[in-house]
Amino acid sequence: MTTTSTTAAPAKRVLPVTDLSLVVLIGATGSGKSTFAHKHFKPTEVISSDFCRGLVADDENDQSASGDAFDVLHYIAGKRLAAGRLTVVDATSVQSESRRQLVQLARQHDVLPIAIVLDLPEDVCAERNAARPDRAGMPRHVISRHRRELRRSLRGLEREGFRKVHILRSVEEVEAAEVVLERRYNDLTHLTGPFDIIGDIHGCSSELETLLAALGYSDGVHPEGRTAVFVGDLVDRGPDSPGVLRRVMSMVASGNALCVPGNHENKLGRYLKGRNVQHTHGLAETIEQLDKEDDAFRAQVREFIDSLVSHYVLDGGNLVVCHAGLPEKYHGRTSGRVRSHALYGDTTGETDEFGLPVRYPWAEDYRGRAAVVYGHTPVPSTSWINNTICLDTGAVFGGKMTALRWPERELVDVPAEKVWYEPVRPLLTEAPGGREGRPLDLADVQGRRVVETRHMARIGVREENAAAALEVMSRFAVDPRLLAYLPPTMAPTATSKAEGFLEHPVEAFAQYRADGVEKVVCEEKHMGSRAVALVCRDAAAARERFGVEGPTGALHTRTGRPFFDDPAVTEEILERLRTAVMEAGLWDELDTDWLLLDAELMPWSLKASGLLRSQYAAVGAAAGSVFPGATAALDKAVARGIPVDGLLATQRERAADAVAFTEAYRRYCWTTEGLEGVRLAPFQILAVRGRSLAGVPHDEQLVWLDRLVEHDPTGLLQVTRRLVVETADASSVASGVDWWLEMTGRGGEGMVVKPLGALARDGKGRLVQPGIKVRGREYLRIIYGPEYTRPENLERLRGRFLNHKRSLALREYALGLEALDRLADGEPLWRVHEAVFAVLALESEPVDPRL
Repeated sequence: MTTTSTTAAPAKRVLPVTDLSLVVLIGATGSGKSTFAHKHFKPTEVISSDFCRGLVADDENDQSASGDAFDVLHYIAGKRLAAGRLTVVDATSVQSESRRQLVQLARQHDVLPIAIVLDLPEDVCAERNAARPDRAGMPRHVISRHRRELRRSLRGLEREGFRKVHILRSVEEVEAAEVVLERRYNDLTHLTGPFDIIGDIHGCSSELETLLAALGYSDGVHPEGRTAVFVGDLVDRGPDSPGVLRRVMSMVASGNALCVPGNHENKLGRYLKGRNVQHTHGLAETIEQLDKEDDAFRAQVREFIDSLVSHYVLDGGNLVVCHAGLPEKYHGRTSGRVRSHALYGDTTGETDEFGLPVRYPWAEDYRGRAAVVYGHTPVPSTSWINNTICLDTGAVFGGKMTALRWPERELVDVPAEKVWYEPVRPLLTEAPGGREGRPLDLADVQGRRVVETRHMARIGVREENAAAALEVMSRFAVDPRLLAYLPPTMAPTATSKAEGFLEHPVEAFAQYRADGVEKVVCEEKHMGSRAVALVCRDAAAARERFGVEGPTGALHTRTGRPFFDDPAVTEEILERLRTAVMEAGLWDELDTDWLLLDAELMPWSLKASGLLRSQYAAVGAAAGSVFPGATAALDKAVARGIPVDGLLATQRERAADAVAFTEAYRRYCWTTEGLEGVRLAPFQILAVRGRSLAGVPHDEQLVWLDRLVEHDPTGLLQVTRRLVVETADASSVASGVDWWLEMTGRGGEGMVVKPLGALARDGKGRLVQPGIKVRGREYLRIIYGPEYTRPENLERLRGRFLNHKRSLALREYALGLEALDRLADGEPLWRVHEAVFAVLALESEPVDPRL
């Protein structure tokens, strides 16, 4: 009989590691750090001292290169940590000095340093080294020295600054270890809301209940599952701090709320732990109120305050909530420095006339993607500053208590019932940074840019294109505060195969049918200049929303340049538009005091007079002087019997083409005197206060615009003719083609075909072209020259490359939509301008200008 004995496998050893941290593997040479790292971490996460030594010396075992190797290691680790990536250092790190540098690196980037120690027996390390050809000759005393240094260090690792220390003391423990990544406590990006973020309360329990009711909460619960988020300073100064704590703690415990600590909770927490703190700034009142509560409640308060996290990153990284504000470099980071800034903010080191510290206006410099919502500094009213907003509106000082609905970005507030506490500093100042924030900065547009958009993800801008746009924008554009939108370039229709045509509506209808667009609207294309008009109801509205004194709007080209050198002429056009908007009742219907129009300004010669004189008119003049003389000479030659009949026929065709060319460009030019003869054809209201209207169907848009034209008493506005076509209906398509032929046959430029539903996507969810232009046969003579219709020329032009132009049109369209969304959301100038600037930058991409 045979007896088989088995040894139970060691229990699994879980090693929690924070997902953004600097993990330092510590152990003597041969302890298996590299094998452990390879097993538990991605190859890109691990930085090995041996590898860095090889980089600088071509020999991983060249100890003389260690100094340079660790310089490289620290540099790479720093770059990864700055980018927010988990980083693992694979080196012996048995000496306190080498660990000290790594702990400093973690602190520099505000991440947690974590130690994983492989404290294996010396014999095991020696055996493993002997099995490696590159280390077979390593002296045993090196391993012994590493072991001695390690043993001296084990008890002091936490004192050195390591926040977590995992020690594995045997081969079996190493084999059984499992590294588990943990979210940072402040990382709640998976929670998308909706949220109701509530500003400083300061013991005002009654006002809190009133505000919660206004937000739709009943006994701390919202019927639609919304989550309240408190920005801290729940206590002190007000009449009922325990009541506030009871409500907030209950909502947090039930999962109906989140809360971050304020500086007043931090001070109260230290008092409840028996620390020596001054009973100032309202703490004395809170202590007196808590003395009336039982020990159990006070213990709950102490535990609750202890559990609060400095800040939260929410909604996929789009929202950060903290008490005193937080620069982008601290978002999602974990360190004492981050917690201090989240609790107290930053100061200039100065004090004001009331003896209070002067807060550093960090919001002026903020350029982060995430919206930062905070409190701490009381203000009489709140507004967005560079994608940040302060919700402390001084309820305890007799102001109001304010909440922000997210993602709606709507403010809800209730007035204070009385002045509960006299402020040291009167509530007469705005939030740090002022209402408008800092002006545009060169860093906002310089170099290669990547713009996040809601409709086409990330759109890149090359550095050279940004430089070209900066030149135009800085020298020629209107005031950037009034430059809220630039329209995209227009995609041309696919090249036609119909005899005698380069462009034809059939291809445009077929394109939209293939994209799944059932109905399109064909709009008459005016031969003018694309114009964007920002019209404010009055100077007060322009000042309030756009921060300008004097102008009541702007009228600019699709590259941001003003149409008229004289501001008075622009103001006169804006006044006529304002009158039409008022008479049409659109101010009230759209609930706005400003609107943004996309339009066409005519005649073309207003902007293109120089081009007409130097290019088109010159060609026509040349034709008028050259062709008659040449034709007459050939006529005489034929009469004398010289065989030049073919040349004469060709010359007569060219003369006819030249006449047609001259007639083509003359249709789009007429004389104007002041504004006499100037016409503006609006075809879309892009945005109004609080809303982007770019997604409103075109049939609804055109109803508004027809009313606008109808109520214009000055004759400035011109209606745009249109026709709706069903792309899958052959008779409807035929009607669209006939309409285009009739319009272009009498001299019209052509038409733009648009999805009737405006913002459209194909079957794969991709944006489709917002408009496809189909230009008339005669108009194209201006673009391609007098003889483009000759068969050999048409055949050559049918090889034109359209894909780049179409791609450009879609990217600019997505950027324009993003600018409108940001404008409507009330985001700061730099955020709107980022998308606007990118449109102009893309315009400098090389593309055939005739398309």
